[in-house]
Amino acid sequence: MKLHRWFCFGAILFSISASAYAAQGAEVVIKMATLAPQGSEWHKILQEMGAEWKKASNGRIALRLYPGGVAGDDLDIVRKMRLGTLDAGLLTVGGLSEIDRGVLALEIPLAYANYGELDCVREQIGSQLERRLEAKGFIVLGWSDGGWTYFFTKSPVRTPDDLKKLKMFAGAGDDQYVELVKKAGLNPVPLPTTEIATALQTGLVNAITMSSQGVLLLQWYKHLNYMTDLKWAVLLGGIVMTKSSWEKIPVEIRPVIREASLRASKRIREFSRQADQKDIDVLKKNGVEVISIDGKALDEWRRLIDGVLPEVRGSYMPVEPLDTALKYRDQCRRQADKAGK
Repeated sequence: MKLHRWFCFGAILFSISASAYAAQGAEVVIKMATLAPQGSEWHKILQEMGAEWKKASNGRIALRLYPGGVAGDDLDIVRKMRLGTLDAGLLTVGGLSEIDRGVLALEIPLAYANYGELDCVREQIGSQLERRLEAKGFIVLGWSDGGWTYFFTKSPVRTPDDLKKLKMFAGAGDDQYVELVKKAGLNPVPLPTTEIATALQTGLVNAITMSSQGVLLLQWYKHLNYMTDLKWAVLLGGIVMTKSSWEKIPVEIRPVIREASLRASKRIREFSRQADQKDIDVLKKNGVEVISIDGKALDEWRRLIDGVLPEVRGSYMPVEPLDTALKYRDQCRRQADKAGK
């Protein structure tokens, strides 16, 4: 409640001061929230991006950051952006898909064998996804990701049957997703992301999907014993601003803001990918056991996804982005095979 009142008060102050800034042609403050912990590499990159914004605009644009989930989880951030309390966010797939589920085409479990395939598909359909988000009132300033996601659990998981015995975190606020997970035979427990640590401590959940970096930074590994060595999906992310806030930025400044945001997104993406194996090594040193799976188990996981995908096509995931992504995935895969990569 205190946090809610604080943001309402901040919104009032901002609305009063914004008109004065506009009248004087002076500074515009962009309020951006993220789940990235304060002091983390992601947070530092955003701080440096803000410094670039200010320098390139001669002090006319300033970035005010709210890291570490102080503004809530991704769904809270998107809701506050829609209300005008926040202007922007570094969002993961939970927030991006709250705006438009088309982005889930880049997050299909086991669909992409490597980063090259994902990047190739994103190059092909990125502009289509950006148009979909813009139609909903949001501007994508840069795509990022947080590396591969894996299953982290309190007991070993090698097959879907192992996972079906556990209580798995699912993001709150998406009832349709929860029902789909149940149809797959799993046991979802819908919660805000900000409550995962407590849920793990109390045993309310005992399985999550997350990147090695996320589990390490958020210290969830302290309550989890195992990691399944199965690259489930890449943790999609992006720097997103509301269209109304974007239009407050003078037209002549927008290109440099976008360029700085693209550079920051690329840095986050590169850092996360390079850190993946290092973070896994750190987790192992802290007692997390990595569970390997064989070809037979991998086939079981693929059959699970193959059984669910027709269910989500058109009902949960829009047909056009999904079909287009898979079409380009196959093209990219053939091109890579021909090139011998």
